Amino acid sequence: MRVGVDLGGTKIEAIALADSGEIVARERVATPSGYDAGVDAIVEIVKAVERTSGERGTVGVGIPGAVTPSTGLVKNANSVWLIGKPLSRDLEARLGRPVRLENDANCFAISEASDGAGAGADVVFGVILGTGVGGGIVVGGRCLDGVNFIAGEWGHNPMPWMTPDEFPGPKCYCGKRGCIEMFLSGPGFERDYALATGEAATSRVLISRAQSGDGAAVAALERYHDRLARALASVINVLDPDIIVLGGGMSNLPSLADSVLPLLPNYVFSDSVLTRIARNKHGDSSGVRGAAWLWPTPVPSAS
Repeated sequence: MRVGVDLGGTKIEAIALADSGEIVARERVATPSGYDAGVDAIVEIVKAVERTSGERGTVGVGIPGAVTPSTGLVKNANSVWLIGKPLSRDLEARLGRPVRLENDANCFAISEASDGAGAGADVVFGVILGTGVGGGIVVGGRCLDGVNFIAGEWGHNPMPWMTPDEFPGPKCYCGKRGCIEMFLSGPGFERDYALATGEAATSRVLISRAQSGDGAAVAALERYHDRLARALASVINVLDPDIIVLGGGMSNLPSLADSVLPLLPNYVFSDSVLTRIARNKHGDSSGVRGAAWLWPTPVPSAS
C-alpha cells in the first residue's frame, strides 16, 4: 500500500492507495501555522489513513517547494515556514520509515500524465493555479526535476509582455517583483480586483458577479484570462508540450481552458498552436495521488 500526502497552503490531505490504484482511505485537515505543528499534522494524518486501511504503507509527500539535495533542506516554498527545514528527516524519524518528498506541482503532473487528462501524451506540463502558482513537467512518463530541482517553476518567472499599468508588478515573497504567481494565484486574482475597484472580494464572489454580468468582475476575469495566456505562451515557446493540464483552485473557473486557448496565438511564436489545454481529470485528488505514486513499487510492511 502507498500513502500519499498533499501539503497545501490551507489543507493537508492524505490517501491510502491500494496497489490497484484504488483509494481505500482519505483524510483532510486544515494546515496549521508553523513548522512543528505542520510536522505533527502530517504524522497524525498518515497514521489516520493507515488505521482506516488497516495497513502500513510507503509515504510520499507533495510540498509547495523543493528540497536541496546536498542539505536535505526545503527551499522555494510559498509556505515560508518550511524554508530551511529538514522535513524529510523529521518525518522519517517520527514515522520510522523512508519518506519521499516532491514538489506538489510535480506530483500533480505525475498523476495527470499517468491516468488523467494527459494520459498518452508524450510531453505534459501540469499547472497549479491555487494559493501559489507552480508547474511540473513529465516527458515519456518521467517527471523532470532538473539539476537545480526547479524544473517547471514558471510561477517565479516575470509575467511576460507586461502592460504599463502592470509594471513592475506586485512584490513577491521570493524577493522579486512581477512574478507570474502574484498575478495568477487566487490571492493575486483577488488583489487585482481590489486594486482596480478599491473593494475586497473573494474569488468565489467575483466569479458569481462575473456570471451575473457585473462589469468590474467581468473585466477582472478577462485580465486573468489574458495573463494566463501570456504566461502559458512563454512555456509553449520553450517546452512546446503536447498538453497543458490545469489544476489548483483557480482551474475551477468556468470555461477557463476554452477562454485561454483562443488567446494563445496572440503570443505563441508559431503560425498555429496545436497544444491542448485541459482541466485536470482527478480534481483535488490529483496531487495527493501523485505523491502516493512517488513509490513505484511498494516495500514490504513492517512486521
